Amino acid sequence: MTIPSPTLPDDIAETVRRALTEDVGNGDLTAALIPINQTAHAQVVTREDAILCGSPWFDEVFRQLDARVRATWKAQDGEAIRAGQTLCQIEGPARAILTGERTALNFLQTLSGVATRTRSYVDAIRGTKAVVLDTRKTVPGLRLAQKYAVRCGGGRNHRLGLYDGILIKENHIAAAGSITAALNAAKTAAQPNVLLEIEVENFEQLRAALAAGAKRILLDNFDLAGLRAAVDETHGQAQLEISGGVTLANIRALAETGVDFISIGDLTKNITAVDLSLRFEKTLR
Repeated sequence: MTIPSPTLPDDIAETVRRALTEDVGNGDLTAALIPINQTAHAQVVTREDAILCGSPWFDEVFRQLDARVRATWKAQDGEAIRAGQTLCQIEGPARAILTGERTALNFLQTLSGVATRTRSYVDAIRGTKAVVLDTRKTVPGLRLAQKYAVRCGGGRNHRLGLYDGILIKENHIAAAGSITAALNAAKTAAQPNVLLEIEVENFEQLRAALAAGAKRILLDNFDLAGLRAAVDETHGQAQLEISGGVTLANIRALAETGVDFISIGDLTKNITAVDLSLRFEKTLR
């Protein structure tokens, strides 16, 4: 299964610039030992099966260091890769390749880890109607990159931040006075096409949300029997989402209750980087 590459975020250059500033600082002291005119050929190889993601960030690292570095990709973002597979071949000034190696691999390994984790959850619920969503539990500074990786893995994005969706939770309801008051205020404030969702903790709140016209409801702390009953109670009046405590071991059972969305912080929070290696093949003077 290959997921078509989604639209790239517009902050790649700035994200890479910050990462290079953090790592390179005033200059790579070790790379300076290499003759300035020396060129090199290298390849990136994966040591494990994974879903590839992050090639635009990888390319941008070398573009900012030295535009003469060229990477030729043998696999695309969203594609399943196998242990031992060559992902890309690189050619250019040896100094730039050595300087950018760690930063470029950091992006590629991290984002591939997110895409791989996401694909495992997506595969686990295949055949149900449920959709895997991410959350805002992302690494600071990598929000849009990780959201892109989730899409490469076959998941979908929840809201990008606090600015593009309304999620009414327990404290919002308490401050507003009631579920009805909170929803009415949100409907007045929300722009067209902005996500409007409310969290409920029991059936009384679920019924109140439905009566107030909620179209998307987050079910908090419902067990499997409760989720099935909530699906029956809602009877298609609103989309239902669940979040919290979702694992690969239980997501299938959760999806089979009939809910529409399952949001998972684990996709972007508990990252296991994919094991990749950049190997020099030869150098030319």
